[in-house]
Amino acid sequence: MSAPRASPRLREVLASPKMLAILFLGAASGFPNQITESALQAWLKDAGATNVTIGVMSYVALPYLLKFLWAPFIDRYPLPLLGRRRGWILAMQAALGATIALFALQNPALALAPITACAVAIVFFSATQDIAFDAYRTDVSLPSERGLAAAATNLGYRSAAWFASAGALIIADHFGWRLAFLVLAALMLAFGVATTLAPEPPYPHQPRSLRESVVMPLEELLGTPSAATLIVVVLLFKVGDAFANKLFTPFMMDVGFSKTEIGLIVKALFTASTLVGSVLGGILMVKLGLLRSMLAFGVLQAATNLLYCALALAGKSYPIMVGAVVIEHVAGAMGGIALVALIMALCDVRYSAFQYALLSALALLPRYSLGYPAGWIADHGGWYVYYVMSFVLALPGLAMVYLTRRKIDALDRLRSEEGS
Repeated sequence: MSAPRASPRLREVLASPKMLAILFLGAASGFPNQITESALQAWLKDAGATNVTIGVMSYVALPYLLKFLWAPFIDRYPLPLLGRRRGWILAMQAALGATIALFALQNPALALAPITACAVAIVFFSATQDIAFDAYRTDVSLPSERGLAAAATNLGYRSAAWFASAGALIIADHFGWRLAFLVLAALMLAFGVATTLAPEPPYPHQPRSLRESVVMPLEELLGTPSAATLIVVVLLFKVGDAFANKLFTPFMMDVGFSKTEIGLIVKALFTASTLVGSVLGGILMVKLGLLRSMLAFGVLQAATNLLYCALALAGKSYPIMVGAVVIEHVAGAMGGIALVALIMALCDVRYSAFQYALLSALALLPRYSLGYPAGWIADHGGWYVYYVMSFVLALPGLAMVYLTRRKIDALDRLRSEEGS
């Protein structure tokens, strides 16, 4: 079997109208993500909220974990506009634009309940858009185009997530949060143009029953003796990294960086380093294979979290901040590539949509469930202890990779033989 290309060139991604559509729809998918994370955290911090409160508010993102519950519904019942996939995407973009605009009418210093309701709605609509976009990308991409489609998605998603976060912070720093959210709402609605112009994919087989869309994929996923332990690896592998980045924006603000500095410099470094790490991880995986990549990348993503301890001790320091952010996010992205490869290897091609949604939800569980403990440790132990704990939390995942090394290696060989 020939090795897949690890880092397609940007001009190759943009050469096809299909890939250009995936790029812009990937951007639409990533755009709302940081509105309920980085922007919301900074907004609450400005209003005087404690880190515990900010951590608890992060649970508004739980619908991202639960989207597999209504994914079969999205697959089974198309909307009567723009086809089976794009109809849902456009409807969710309109709902997102309206709900983000509602943020502009709220004041976190007066009441958190309406802000919480808006944030949950934004995440729900965003998660539903993700479901429809993932299905669109799967339907429209030929087997030979999946690598390019993944690259286009990653480029669009990461760039738009950074733009939303940085834009919100910079506008809020100079003009206030109300204008920031109104601008974000308008940009979210503008993505509807890309959705309308995107080519319509061919329609695959549509599930005809609940058993065909849910029960059979679950039986296939859990039917092997090694499935349970490998699913535990999926759950634990990114725990330390998820904890380290859970309160990233409040940490940078407490260290002394302004919202503009975070938006223009820190978040730009964050995004660029993640893209570099994704490409580098893909290249190295071709040479190392799945098992060695998970071990090597896992050690790197755990150890580099400790770089933030130096920043916590030094205070506001551009050299230390740049070194910590760049190195940690390159390593974290490499770990993410390895985890995605494991999830793909666990999926049966007949049921990959539902199985991938379920496994990716498990992989994201630490990211969206650690809000309260993260805030408690930051408030009571300080940021140095916080980042030491992020390293400690990474160790169980590394141990599980080592203990299941034979199963991971066997799974990698099996999928390689099936694809050859």
